[in-house]
Amino acid sequence: MTHHEIHRSHRIGWLRASVLGANDGIVSTASLIIGVAAANSSIHSILLAGVAGLVAGAMSMAAGEYVSVSSQSDTEKADLALEKQSIENDYDFELKELAGIYQARGLEASLAMEVAKQLMAHDALGAHARDEIGISETVNAQPVLAAFSSASTFTLGALLPLLVAWLVPGKLLIVLVALSSLLFLALLGGIAARAGGASVMVGAVRVAFWGALAMALTAGVGHVFGVVA
Repeated sequence: MTHHEIHRSHRIGWLRASVLGANDGIVSTASLIIGVAAANSSIHSILLAGVAGLVAGAMSMAAGEYVSVSSQSDTEKADLALEKQSIENDYDFELKELAGIYQARGLEASLAMEVAKQLMAHDALGAHARDEIGISETVNAQPVLAAFSSASTFTLGALLPLLVAWLVPGKLLIVLVALSSLLFLALLGGIAARAGGASVMVGAVRVAFWGALAMALTAGVGHVFGVVA
């Protein structure tokens, strides 16, 4: 019987950015809407605040992801350049270093050296990138992809509570936005956990809990300042 394993490590980059974007879109926009609504604001002000939060949040997510992942990419490139120079200047040292890594992982000294020789003959920099530095093609930094994933999923996430706020009556706005957002968050957590091979229930509860906490705190702030005003 053929056994085929499905690994998910290649999804780490875009999955992290996408989940972060959608989660932040739902939580921040729903919290903003609930906070403004709790301050006895008009529906026009509530929707305006929600749209402004969507646009600002999407741009902030894109810029933040691009800058942070670009910094990671710059570090990876600097490490690779340093390693490439070291291989060119002292090949024998790098060969022994790589063999030492394999020996520490359990190979016999002679076998570790033979493996290191063959891998370095095939792709010396690639071998050191993977086994010495820890950089691989499946998890390397991709700033543009991360920025696009975060911004687009933030927008989709933020649209959900905005649509609910636009469609429901004013008296039920806070309750329905909160309940629907918690449902969206639970679904998001479950889907993300499923895509990553983790427990769907744990993922759903984890995301919903923090979303509920954020909405409760902003509702309290909005109520306090609304009363004071």
